Amino acid sequence: MSDNSRPPFLATPVASARGIARLADLGRRTLVMGILNATPDSFSDGGRFAEVERALEQAERMIGEGADIVDVGGESTRPGHEPVSAEEERARVAPVIERLAAISPVPISIDTHKAATARAALEAGATIVNDVWGLTRDPEMARVAADFRAPVIVMHNRDAADPAIDTIADQLAFFRRSIDLALAAGVREDDVIVDPGIGFGKTFEQNVETLARLGELAVLGRPILLGTSRKSMIGRILDLPPDERLFGTLATNVAGILAGAAIVRVHDVRPHAEAARVTDAIVISKTAASSQGARP
Repeated sequence: MSDNSRPPFLATPVASARGIARLADLGRRTLVMGILNATPDSFSDGGRFAEVERALEQAERMIGEGADIVDVGGESTRPGHEPVSAEEERARVAPVIERLAAISPVPISIDTHKAATARAALEAGATIVNDVWGLTRDPEMARVAADFRAPVIVMHNRDAADPAIDTIADQLAFFRRSIDLALAAGVREDDVIVDPGIGFGKTFEQNVETLARLGELAVLGRPILLGTSRKSMIGRILDLPPDERLFGTLATNVAGILAGAAIVRVHDVRPHAEAARVTDAIVISKTAASSQGARP
């Protein structure tokens, strides 16, 4: 793939060398992030991996199926979820991350918008911060990421959907603010990844529009993470429950990769790892054909 086909990303040194080779592939091939919910109430798999041993088994399974990153979360973000304290969230994720970090060949990200949880997770062995509020909810979050030289994933979010707005324009403004917050705290711009936040603070129509216009986010020059796995948008289109939305999720992620997504965040790793390899091959062929066509 041409170096210009996707936004560049070079991982900085992080808390350990685990998985650096895979992170360095970001921008050269699509990476697959496996979702590990250490929660009792997540919308799709709540309670299945709340116990440490079961969480570790699931993480090992996802890594074996081709996960490039394992994303550990301790608080559900489904609509109507019950917020938990930072203490409770840390108690859920830190034991899992500490055990997993000792054996994982891939990097671990912490899915949280609380700086205290992020710090505990990074101390336990996580190396990436995945913030569903894009560094805007906790004023210490960017500083924590900078202290650990951790890449940050900043997700677009809103307290409430507004059907009257241009959702891509809103996302671009949000991401520019998040990037400014990251830079002011000492995070390198090259260590920021953007996530359009499918299912968060958007109407059904805006979620679909975001996928259709995903390529417009490339103006930011940052890698794009796409998280559509089993989301209600897919359920609404197909009229299916969360555990029957694999094929719909595959469709959204293939479309996303073709539009420039560099990471897909999923529950079902193996199908997406295989779909990403095939889609990447198509992107490579298209890029090569375009390059040849441009020659005099």
